[in-house]
Amino acid sequence: MNTASAPAPAPAPAPASTSTSTSATASASGTAEEPRWLTEDEQHTWRFYMHAVTLLEDHLDRQLQRDAGMPHIYYGLLVQLAEAPRRRLRMTELAISAKITRSRLSHAIARLEKSGWVRREDCPSDKRGQFAVLTDEGYEVLRKTAPGHVAAVRQALFDRLSPEQQKSLGEIMQIISEGLQPKEAGADLPWLR
Repeated sequence: MNTASAPAPAPAPAPASTSTSTSATASASGTAEEPRWLTEDEQHTWRFYMHAVTLLEDHLDRQLQRDAGMPHIYYGLLVQLAEAPRRRLRMTELAISAKITRSRLSHAIARLEKSGWVRREDCPSDKRGQFAVLTDEGYEVLRKTAPGHVAAVRQALFDRLSPEQQKSLGEIMQIISEGLQPKEAGADLPWLR
């Protein structure tokens, strides 16, 4: 069972396919209305999505560990740096583009520094700021690893989809991604933690 379909703690919870309430507003007595359980079709979609994401991430991690001795997240950081002007980004910008917490980024950069693939430089305009810089050695590792990685991505994802399905997937992922990144102040986003 996953959190999207967890039964209510009430003695007789509604099945996951029940969707009678359109919002979980409080009643006059202050108790919440029945959650909007996922329909059977929604539950099916949700579980396949979770399975696919988990298996895809594992597939890419195994390929990158085998070919370059690094997890997928580290590869993504190297790519972000390779695409940046002068192969450098402020740590804050790198956390935003990688969609990870600052502490997770700091740990990853420390490991990449230890490998000699990235170095940190102080920011001259901000004494607390730092840049992450892709080294020549890191660029070479990325250059050698990229062909195997793109082959793994193609084999696992794009080769299984028609051009129309690829376009739909891109549109769907954009909608979800944009919806999870509110613009208002105080939003709880990974790179702000």
